[in-house]
Amino acid sequence: MSTTTPLEPPPSYEAANRPLSTAIPSPHGPSSQSPRVGPPGPRPPIPLNLPALVALRGKRVVLASQSPRRRQLLSQARTQIGLTNLDVVPSRFAEDLPKSLSPLEYVLETASIKAREVYRQEIDNTEKGEPALIIAADTIIISRSGKILEKPKNESDHFQTLKMLRDEGSHKVTTAVAVMAPLESAVDPGYRMETHVEETTVKFDQTVTDDLILAYVRTRDGADKAGGYGIQTAGSILIERIEGTYDNVVGMPLRATLKLIEKVMQPEEFGDEAEEEDEDLI
Repeated sequence: MSTTTPLEPPPSYEAANRPLSTAIPSPHGPSSQSPRVGPPGPRPPIPLNLPALVALRGKRVVLASQSPRRRQLLSQARTQIGLTNLDVVPSRFAEDLPKSLSPLEYVLETASIKAREVYRQEIDNTEKGEPALIIAADTIIISRSGKILEKPKNESDHFQTLKMLRDEGSHKVTTAVAVMAPLESAVDPGYRMETHVEETTVKFDQTVTDDLILAYVRTRDGADKAGGYGIQTAGSILIERIEGTYDNVVGMPLRATLKLIEKVMQPEEFGDEAEEEDEDLI
C-alpha cells in the first residue's frame, strides 16, 4: 500500500457525496439532449496579483532541494502564489560544513551554497532554459544545549535523539532560505540573492513515555528528517505546542520566502538608482 502523501487535499464530504449528474428523467422517455449537470464545485482561489509573481507566471522556477516536504509546501501554494512552472533540481552539496560554525552561520551558509551550486549547474541549461528563480533552503534542529541535530543514523540514534528532545523540553527549528534571480546584465556575480533565517520553538510533551517514542521510531516516519520527527505527520503526537510559524518546522517558511521573492524580482535598474541617490546624498 502506498504511503505517499497526496499533493492535493481530499474532497470535502459534501463534494465527495455530490452526484456527478442531476439529470431529470423525461416523462416522454429518454432524451437525446445532454443531461443537466449539477452545480459546479468551488472555484480555485485566484493567484496573488503581485508584480513579482506576475513576472514569474509560466517561467521556470527551480527548487534546489530534494526534500519532499518543501516540494509539497510549494506545490500546495502554487495555485495561490502562482509559481506554476516549478522544477525540482536537488543540490549536490554534501552539507558537510564544520560544526565549529554557529548554528545560524551553518544553516545560512548551507542554503546559500545550495543556491549557488544549482545556479552554476542550471544557468546554461539548453534543454529547459535558464531559470527565472532559484529557491534553496536548509533546516536544522538546535537542541536546548546548543547542539545541531542531523537526521538519525539508525534506530538507536533515533530513539536517543527523541528522548533527549523530550527531556530537554524545548528546542528550536531553524530554516534558512536563499532566493536567487539571475540578472540579464553582466554585473558580477550575475545574480541577485536574498536570504532569511526563521526560527520556531518546539516544545515536546514531557509526559511522553519511552514506549511511545519507541513505537514512533519504528514507524520510520521521522527517519529522514532532521531531529527525527515530522510535525505534519505522526510526529505531532510528541509535540505539546510551538511558538512561531508551523510551515517553518515542516521545512519552508512560505511568508518569508514570498518576501524574498519580491526583493530579488525588483527591476535591475532599481539598485543602480538607489546607488545614485546615495551618492547624491554624500
